[in-house]
Amino acid sequence: MSNLHTYPSDSIDVTYNVKRCIHAAECVHGAPNVFDPKRKPWVDPSNDDADVVARVVMRCPTGALKFTRKDDGVEEHPDSANSVSIQPDGPLFVRGSIEFAGPDGERVRRETRVALCRCGLSKNKPFCDNSHDEGFSDGAALGTHNATEPSGEISALTVALAENGPLLFRGPVTITAADGSTSTTEKCALCRCGHSNNKPFCDGTHKEIGFVASG
Repeated sequence: MSNLHTYPSDSIDVTYNVKRCIHAAECVHGAPNVFDPKRKPWVDPSNDDADVVARVVMRCPTGALKFTRKDDGVEEHPDSANSVSIQPDGPLFVRGSIEFAGPDGERVRRETRVALCRCGLSKNKPFCDNSHDEGFSDGAALGTHNATEPSGEISALTVALAENGPLLFRGPVTITAADGSTSTTEKCALCRCGHSNNKPFCDGTHKEIGFVASG
């Protein structure tokens, strides 16, 4: 069965990536007439104005939902500033102009909204798949980090996956903890093994526990 489904209408098409969905329910709360899990098909974009559908789709924090306009309406643009929101006992919600980099540094994927695993348990790394529900516990505080002020010379946020190690962020980004405290930086390594004592930042614990994850 395909993980990607398309729900068309005359003015806007909505696509749904099953593997990226963690049931944040922003869509259901935002436009219940369009997104109804009790209905088949559960998405019917013809049930509301295309602008409303687009606006609600952009609330999806994982990027599981996306849209394509067919009425000359405005397509999705990245947020004006890159951001990371640490979710208590859960993933990192990242928004902005996001570029995933391959092992050789080439840009292999561009995104505007993603939920990245930080518990180390996801079977869909680097994306969250709700495996944190298996017992991951973290209050989403902001650990210690030597912040580097953005130079203003770059705007995209590049995310690289260290082999058996952290998420390597390069580019201007503001990280927000559950208590509202923030850190703005242009370079950091964020834990994805789930065991750092300085979350969300990496402290090298992945080496001690033998964390295994592809780069």
